Amino acid sequence: MATPHTTHQTDPMTESETNVYDVVVLGAGPVGENVADRTRAAGLTTAVVESELVGGECSYWACMPSKALLRPVIARADARRLPGLREAVQGPLDTAAVLARRNWFTGDWTDDGQVEWIKSIGADLHRGHGRLTGPRTVTVGDKVLTARHAVVVATGTRAALPGLPGLSEVGPWTSREATSARSAPGRLVVVGGGVVATEMATAWQALGSQVTLLVRGKGLLDRMEPFAGELVAAALTEAGADVRTGTSVASVSRTDGVVVVVTDTGERIEADEILFAVGRAPRTDDIGLETVGLTPGSWLDVDDSLRVTGTDWLYGVGDVNHRALLTHQGKYQARIAGAAIVARAAGTDLPQSDPWSAHAATADHECVPQVVFTDPEAAAVGLSLAEAEAAGHRVRAVDVDMSSVAGAGLYAEGYNGRARMVVDLEREILLGVTFVGPGVGELIHSATVAVVGQVPVARLWHAVPSYPTLSEVWLRLLEALRDS
Repeated sequence: MATPHTTHQTDPMTESETNVYDVVVLGAGPVGENVADRTRAAGLTTAVVESELVGGECSYWACMPSKALLRPVIARADARRLPGLREAVQGPLDTAAVLARRNWFTGDWTDDGQVEWIKSIGADLHRGHGRLTGPRTVTVGDKVLTARHAVVVATGTRAALPGLPGLSEVGPWTSREATSARSAPGRLVVVGGGVVATEMATAWQALGSQVTLLVRGKGLLDRMEPFAGELVAAALTEAGADVRTGTSVASVSRTDGVVVVVTDTGERIEADEILFAVGRAPRTDDIGLETVGLTPGSWLDVDDSLRVTGTDWLYGVGDVNHRALLTHQGKYQARIAGAAIVARAAGTDLPQSDPWSAHAATADHECVPQVVFTDPEAAAVGLSLAEAEAAGHRVRAVDVDMSSVAGAGLYAEGYNGRARMVVDLEREILLGVTFVGPGVGELIHSATVAVVGQVPVARLWHAVPSYPTLSEVWLRLLEALRDS
C-alpha cells in the first residue's frame, strides 16, 4: 500500500493527524473507485473517504440490487412468450429466492470485498464523514487529509422527496428501500414516471405486490421517445398494475400501518407502502463547499476535464455535476478525470479542443446511452426527435416495427417493439437511436458506436447484421430511410 507523508500536529486541547496525499477522493462509489484506480496506477498517492459502504449507491441500493430483482421477472416474461416453455412457468415467482439472490449481489450489505479491492490498488481508505475545510484540505473526524494535486468530489446523489406536509411521519420508500426491502408489500403506490418508478413498479408487481403507479405527466419515461413510455405503460397494465397519468399527490398519511394517498382530484388510495421516485439531489450539502467559496447543496459546475469552474485543484465527478446521472457515465467521467489529474500532476498542458482527447469528457452531453430494464426493455442513445428538432437540427425520424425482424419472431412469439433512428439530413449521420422491446438492451451499444463515432449512414449499409438476430433491425431501419 502506498505510504502517505504524515505529520502529527498537537494543540493543548486536541490531537489531530495530518496526512498528505497527491489525491484525495470524497466518495467510494464506482466513480470514486475508478478515479482512485487511475491515479494509483499512475503512481500518485491516493486517499479515499467514505461515510457509508464502500461501493456506493450503485452496489447496494441502485444498479445491482434493482437489476437482480428484475432479471427473474424479465426471464419469466420472455419464457411465457415461447410455446413449449410457457406452460412450465405459469406459476408465481419464488419471491424469497429472488430476494435471496438480490442479497447475494449486495454482499448482504457488507463491503468487505470492496474494501479489499481499495487496499489491493494501494489506496488508503478513511472511513467517516469527509468535509472540505479549505483549499486542498479534507477533514475526516480528527484526521486532516491534504492533497498536493487534487481533491475529487464523487459523493453522488440522494433521492429527492416532495415537500408534502407530514411526509416524514409516513416513512416513505425511496429507491433505497425499494431495492433493499426484505418482503413484498401487499399494496404499493409508486409516485413518478421515470426509470426508478417504472423499474420498481415492474419488479414488485411481478413479486406479488399490487402496484398503483401515479404519474404527474402525460406518460412514462418522458426523456425518451413517446412510444417507449407508451409500450412500457401498456405492459405494466397488462401485468396487473394500475397506471394513472396526469395524477398528482395532494397529501399522504399513515394510520394503523396503512398509507392513505389523496390525489389532486380528491381520490383516496390505500396502500401498505409508498415509493417516491421523483428525482435526485446532490449530496453536497454537508461537505464543506462553503469553505472554498461554493454553495452547499449545489450541483458542481465543471469543465470537460471535470475540474470545478474557478479552481485548479477541485474536481466534481459523477452525479454531483448533473451532466449525466448514470453509473456508466460517471465511470467514464472518472476515467477522464483520472487521466487529467495525472497529466496535470506531471506538468502536462492538456489539449483544449481535441474531441478525441483522453482528458475531455465529450460523450456525456448528447451521446448518452441508457437502458431501462422494464418489460419490454427501453434503450436509447443520443437525442430524441423532439430534442434534435429543439436543437435546430434538420432531421428525419425513421421508425420500424421490431416484429418485422426475423430474429424478433424467434426471440418471442408475438414480439412487440419499435425502433427509431433520428438522422441528421445535412451531415447524414445518426443523432439518436431508440429501441423498445424484449432483449433490446443488448442492441444499444451498436447504436452508441454509430452515434458517438458519427458513422456516415452510407457506411452503415456495409455493417452487415447477422441473421437471424434482433440486430437485423438495423437493416430494416436503413431500408426505411432509403425508401422515405
